[in-house]
Amino acid sequence: MPPPPPPPPTSTPPPPPPPPTTTPPPPPPPPATPVPPSSGDITDLITSSMFDAMLPNRNYFACRSEDFYTYDAFITAAKSFPTFATTGDSDTCKRELAAFFGQTSHETTGGWEGAPGGRFSWGYCFRREEVNPGDYSSPSTQWPCAPGKRYYGRGPIQLSYNYNYGQAGSALGLDLLNNPDLVETDPVISFKTALWFWMTTQLPKPSCHDVIIGNWTPTPADQAAGRVPGYGVITNIINGGLECGRGPDSRVESRIGFYKRYCSDEIFDVSTGDNLDCNNQLPFGFGLLLDSM
Repeated sequence: MPPPPPPPPTSTPPPPPPPPTTTPPPPPPPPATPVPPSSGDITDLITSSMFDAMLPNRNYFACRSEDFYTYDAFITAAKSFPTFATTGDSDTCKRELAAFFGQTSHETTGGWEGAPGGRFSWGYCFRREEVNPGDYSSPSTQWPCAPGKRYYGRGPIQLSYNYNYGQAGSALGLDLLNNPDLVETDPVISFKTALWFWMTTQLPKPSCHDVIIGNWTPTPADQAAGRVPGYGVITNIINGGLECGRGPDSRVESRIGFYKRYCSDEIFDVSTGDNLDCNNQLPFGFGLLLDSM
């Protein structure tokens, strides 16, 4: 016979453990939304209304650029440089637009302390150098001066000197050595010369474009000269011989003021990045000049 079943337990089983008294930690937050890539179309980043907001006084009657610097002329010129403001994520592209207009607004400013709307709302007031423009001629066998022509500052970047007119013209398929006035009479050509300067490497200088998109690494010579990535080194590229390496300078501060306004939420709503001035940077080529002395 099988053995009898075991007797039932004589005690009640212990109750289950009580639930925890502390609240479990919340789940981790979702990852931050990455900055979307650029669409590749510059008109998605700067509209006609934004252009007008940046440059509200460019058509003021006392400005000599009335009806010259138009949004359509800028967009037409920009499309000849397909990597301008289309390289990297959208913040990088917006920062490049702010930097380009920051520098060129200073070059063409008609503003002053106490100006209506603030001094940094008066960019693109002039299309040519107004005060006693010189000839800006430099001996060159490759880019010789044409008889009777003057190469003073013209256009958004204030293109100057025969060698810059010659190189820009060669790149754009234009004879600017013999026809420098095109830079102040044809708005598309005017913007194209500024964009050519912005996009072109001229050793030992990097291009402004490579700097602002983060594609420039300073050489040991750059590091020794205090040249570091940032908006400040773009000022050095454009006019470092006159503005950089001499402590605080009102012209450098003007360039920064325009840039900060354009980076603000009023226009592009993007960070400025670091190293905005060139106060402690030696100009490009300074070491080469010392070596030759």
